[in-house]
Amino acid sequence: MTTAERDPYEVLSDSDQAFWADAVADAIEARNPDEPIVIKGGVSPSGIPHIGHVNEILRAYYVAAVLRDRGHEVRQVFTADDRDRLRKLPRQLADLDGNIVGLGEVDAGALGRNLGRPYTDIPDPFGASDSYGDHFTELLRQSVDDLGIEVEFVSNTDLYEEGAFDDVIRHVLANQEQARDVLSAHQDKVDEEYVPFFAVCQDCGQLTETITGVDLDADVVSYTCTDIETGDDTIAGCGHEGTVSIREGKLPWRFEWPAQWKVLDVDFEPFGKDHAEGSWPSGVDVAENVLDVEPPVPMVYEWFTLDGEALSSSSGHVVTVGEVLDLLEPEVLRYFFVKEPLKQRDFSIEGIDQLVDEFDRFEATSFGEGEATDSERAFAERAYPFVVDEIQEERVRIPYTFAAVLGMTNDEALRKEIARKQGHIVDDTPEWAVNGALDRVERARAWARRTGNEFDYELKRGEMPDASFDEDTEAALDELADFVAEGHDGEAIQSEIYETAKRHDIDMGEFFAAGYRLFFDDDEGPQLGTFLGKLDREFVVDRLRRER
Repeated sequence: MTTAERDPYEVLSDSDQAFWADAVADAIEARNPDEPIVIKGGVSPSGIPHIGHVNEILRAYYVAAVLRDRGHEVRQVFTADDRDRLRKLPRQLADLDGNIVGLGEVDAGALGRNLGRPYTDIPDPFGASDSYGDHFTELLRQSVDDLGIEVEFVSNTDLYEEGAFDDVIRHVLANQEQARDVLSAHQDKVDEEYVPFFAVCQDCGQLTETITGVDLDADVVSYTCTDIETGDDTIAGCGHEGTVSIREGKLPWRFEWPAQWKVLDVDFEPFGKDHAEGSWPSGVDVAENVLDVEPPVPMVYEWFTLDGEALSSSSGHVVTVGEVLDLLEPEVLRYFFVKEPLKQRDFSIEGIDQLVDEFDRFEATSFGEGEATDSERAFAERAYPFVVDEIQEERVRIPYTFAAVLGMTNDEALRKEIARKQGHIVDDTPEWAVNGALDRVERARAWARRTGNEFDYELKRGEMPDASFDEDTEAALDELADFVAEGHDGEAIQSEIYETAKRHDIDMGEFFAAGYRLFFDDDEGPQLGTFLGKLDREFVVDRLRRER
């Protein structure tokens, strides 16, 4: 492996490809790999799967998609590193329906008694799956299904129990001195007593790091269950001394990761920048100088923040794929991850309208519409087919904030009428495209309600709210109705509201509130004139005159 190939940043830094996944595919093809080409990702199922977890899956997916487009057979796998230990209690959990709950809603005491044990040896707090690890792997699998991505999930626990790691474990334990020498260059506290293996204590079930003997003829290790340091905390060992087979434990992460490359014959793996400075260099060293296996083509991707703060399962600052897909289409979320991997971004719930608008421009650019640079057009034309399920040039995208405006009414006919009036739907728009365009309305409505923004109001169209006004206000409303009846647009109506209030010497805030009470049965709402300009004129005129 050359120096450039060891650098996980190199694969994206020296390429003239319009789409970064093509650059990765070039690097993979340059090795002439056997088929199927294996692309891997992985995560420790420690808590609520969130959109940060699909970052790695989607980065890998785009590379897999490009390779398939080039005619290769590809196997995309994702390891659930579920023999890892539970180090601390998360603040929140999620049931299999995606409902997020606090620890008070499950048996947190039972979880606390399982600290230090492998995830697959811990009961599912919800009683729905075989284990804690299986539960959260299933949630991640559901997230991937919701995104329309096919990924093969592989359980580390299964690999250990089936003996897939046996030869690697034997090799590492037979070459302990070499393993120690290699690891000591990357990790402190590697002394002559260090053995690269953790055993599951037969008494308390914890993973203990204190290995006291190795018998490779019998494929067993001896251990003493000692305390485990986990950051600032300590998980007490039970002191039990025992012997287990090499299938009743696991390799430490810095050996387990390169062992996965060998066992699964991995050709490419993306990972976050935290691994780029830590696990990756040691993984390369272990792979080449302990396991005699070629590391996969690497690629670093940037983590992203959620509303300006780091995603964290343990602290509960997360948003799940299911929650996001309540607010936008799957292809929009897939688009978020098709962009440059090394650029740091923020995923903003409040600013989702901006992401959707960006996707709409990307889609239009792929069809040769709108203004775009040569590089933007080349990127869109290459990447777009991998983002959507099907390319349909007749598809209609209603602007997201406009969809939020339509979400203020439950009247489907009115939604279509307003969309037609604003020119988003025309006479020859296919019915399937009309229905597809209006599918965005419920998502935008859910966004308005989740964020409580300016679109979080409901138009009272079917029945006029019970509202009464003084004579001056009634006269002003009648005058405004006459203005609307003349056919002015929303901007003009907005200006006229101000002028009408001034002419009748009515407090500006009170006059707007009168309008909000008539149309929303509320004291506040969206920009009133602009909104009224989107509705059918006859209804607006009648409502301003308090006739219906």
